[in-house]
Amino acid sequence: MLKLLSEKLKESSFSVIPIIILVLLLNYTIAPMPLWSTILFLVSAFLMILGITFFNLGVDVSLIPIGEKIGSSLVKSRNLLLIVFLTFVIGVFITVAEPDLIVLAGQINGVPDSIIIVVVSLGVGLAVIAAFLRILFQLPLSYILIVCYLLAFILSGFTGKEFLSIAWESGAVTTGPIMVPFVMALGLGLASVRGDKTTEEDSFGLISLCLIFPIIAVLILGRFFTPSGGSALVIPEIESMSDIALLYGSNFPEYFKQVAIALFPMLFLFAIFQIFRLHLRTKTILKIGVGTIYTYLGLVLFLTSVNVGFMPAGYQIGNILVENNSAWVLIVVGLAIGYFVVAAEPAVFILKRQVEEVTAGAISAKAISTGLSIGVAVSVGLAMLRIVTGLSILYFVIPGYVVALALTFFVSPLFISIAFDSGAVASGPLAATFMLPFAIGACEAVGGNIYTDAFGIVAFVAMTPVITLQLFGLTYAMKSKKAAKEVVIPDVADTIIELDYSSSDQEDQGSADVLDEKSSKGDTNNVLGDTSDLIQKDTVKSASTMNKKENNGKKFKETVDIEDPMVYNIKQKPPINEETGGY
Repeated sequence: MLKLLSEKLKESSFSVIPIIILVLLLNYTIAPMPLWSTILFLVSAFLMILGITFFNLGVDVSLIPIGEKIGSSLVKSRNLLLIVFLTFVIGVFITVAEPDLIVLAGQINGVPDSIIIVVVSLGVGLAVIAAFLRILFQLPLSYILIVCYLLAFILSGFTGKEFLSIAWESGAVTTGPIMVPFVMALGLGLASVRGDKTTEEDSFGLISLCLIFPIIAVLILGRFFTPSGGSALVIPEIESMSDIALLYGSNFPEYFKQVAIALFPMLFLFAIFQIFRLHLRTKTILKIGVGTIYTYLGLVLFLTSVNVGFMPAGYQIGNILVENNSAWVLIVVGLAIGYFVVAAEPAVFILKRQVEEVTAGAISAKAISTGLSIGVAVSVGLAMLRIVTGLSILYFVIPGYVVALALTFFVSPLFISIAFDSGAVASGPLAATFMLPFAIGACEAVGGNIYTDAFGIVAFVAMTPVITLQLFGLTYAMKSKKAAKEVVIPDVADTIIELDYSSSDQEDQGSADVLDEKSSKGDTNNVLGDTSDLIQKDTVKSASTMNKKENNGKKFKETVDIEDPMVYNIKQKPPINEETGGY
């Protein structure tokens, strides 16, 4: 457990440290924050690293095993209606506890947090049902995605413009650190319903559906609600370490309660399965219980540090950057943030290894890392361009996903699934907790509307990896096709043997007559010697007769390596029988 804890601490540190370095560079160059705000940010960053560490450890020890065992148990029931109903319930319960979704809902004024969380959760529940039915009936993922995105494009024309960016943001934010590993584990269990060689491949693609279905659900919600006011972020006034301690002390109880409420439905469902279906051993239950405690503490630390110090720092940096510099500097800073943040995401390391294994090393992990970093850098730069110019999010997401969907006709199904899942990988916890507040602060500084201009940055981050990974898939397909056409013919000097079938039968008949004559005279030695010659001739005859039938009795030239005794036994004597001492 300690080894696993140290690994998770290392992953969490690599995720957060690049943001710390960027904030400090901006703070001491072109966007100086107040001293105590910087100290609050550093304290929050430290607690955030601990929170992500405990949370990821808890996910591995408890949430993933729970997902796998529940999925396998559902499949064993062989009751389709029961499986559909319970997968929907699981999808809803797991999304309610998603920390990134809680963070997003808290930044929208005019719409109750609970409404957004419930609607997104319903969308994920429907997505899990669709994913299971796709696995069961072997439906192509690309066709389902094309239909879903076309529906999302149509609904975008009937949704209020201030809700558009929020809707497209909700899908990317939902696929966060709780939902992704749990749903993938659940998918592995559900995919075992067929038990064939495509089981592992079918576990990919679930997350892509869990990304688009919430978008559709929130687009429908936008017909009935309109966000109002400015940012919901509150910048605390800090003048000493005691103020920081009081700030955390007043917020911890609220998040202890909030996380307990969020985790309860999922744990309650697992308890029901344990009593009636799973019957796991006490040792396994204790291990899952310890993992749940880690998950709980990690979520509390994560949400508290994010809301108290991390998000306010992102907001201040964005605001001060625009006030002290040209708005176009924002685009350059956005490019840098996007490039370095995605490279540090722990899930990206898994994705790179995954693609390298699928392509047998034809596409290296380094190439994937560079491609993803450039793609996300471009996406964050485009998000900053929207803030400066006020362009609609539809001018970017529609062309982007049209390209992504068009590529599905030229890429293998496995690459399609991995590519559309990769959007969730790139839009990790830092996207919602730092990039979005950064965009909100910059947008308010230029006098823009945060709901039409700032929201949508996480959606951009989730979109570009889909295109990038499919381009890698297209490259791999072209390389494989080229390699299949290249046939290597070895340059070996062969000996050509002429086989004349016209006289072979006569020679064999004559040899047989000679043997009969010698045998009748008692000439044993000559019989043995001639028998050896006859066996040799029969060896050649057997091979030639088979080829003679295939070639309709025609003469042909046979390529034979005389030096290889395994091809034709022409020069070897028959093996000696050790028991009789003869041939």
